[in-house]
Amino acid sequence: MQVLTRLLFASFAIAATPVCFASDDWRTLDPENTLVIDSNKGRMIIEMRPEMAPKAVERIKLLSREKVYDGLQFHRVIAKFVAQTGNPNNQDGGGTKYPNLPPEMMFKLPYKSISNIASNSSDAASGFLGSVSIQSLPITDALKKDGASLRSWGAHCAGIAGMGRNEPRDSANSELYFMLDATRRLDRDYTIFGRVVIGMDVLLNIKHGEPPVTPDIMQSVRILADIPANERPQVKVASEQAMQKIIAKVRQEKGADFSVCDVVVPAKIN
Repeated sequence: MQVLTRLLFASFAIAATPVCFASDDWRTLDPENTLVIDSNKGRMIIEMRPEMAPKAVERIKLLSREKVYDGLQFHRVIAKFVAQTGNPNNQDGGGTKYPNLPPEMMFKLPYKSISNIASNSSDAASGFLGSVSIQSLPITDALKKDGASLRSWGAHCAGIAGMGRNEPRDSANSELYFMLDATRRLDRDYTIFGRVVIGMDVLLNIKHGEPPVTPDIMQSVRILADIPANERPQVKVASEQAMQKIIAKVRQEKGADFSVCDVVVPAKIN
């Protein structure tokens, strides 16, 4: 399936500002690139973006379909930092029968796919790839040459989903991590593959500990497309058009005090 790459760039902090949504202000997630985690605490739904990390997304789909993730613990959960899971041994440093993955911390996108640019300083730009917060080099770097690509990377904001690893940068295998709060020092050092769009309340309610005394578990991990049609939720997030409205409103409220991690992308289930 060809993935449509669209970047939405923002220049101001987006708070939980009320915006009136019309029916066309929603974008339906691609079922083939949506991860559904049913835990003992509730359901989390993650939008995956293979443009950012194709090998990681491919591996997660494979392990989900092989039921490797089912029953695994959240083995390391640190308040206001991160929740880790996905290792078959329920410890750090685990892996599967498959080889480790190459680093996918950085990615490039054709500049012609970039739209809704609201900020582009002399040294960086920031915004979204779908619902996933990103940072990039200045847009002007790509515009200087027709057909050029823009070098980008994921921004570690609350809800971001990535691949855990050991010290070597090419040691990611099966481990998943979910950010409980913004930690931008991790940018460009770990592979980001998506973001939690439904279930942040569930994520924030997972028991803390290294490991927790009684760890919470992922009861089942599925790709949305694999869920029977009569059981499959239709997940929608704010469209580009809706995000433009939010950005414009928050410009007036926040001025230049921007962090892409202040952005809360609205989402719903039909």
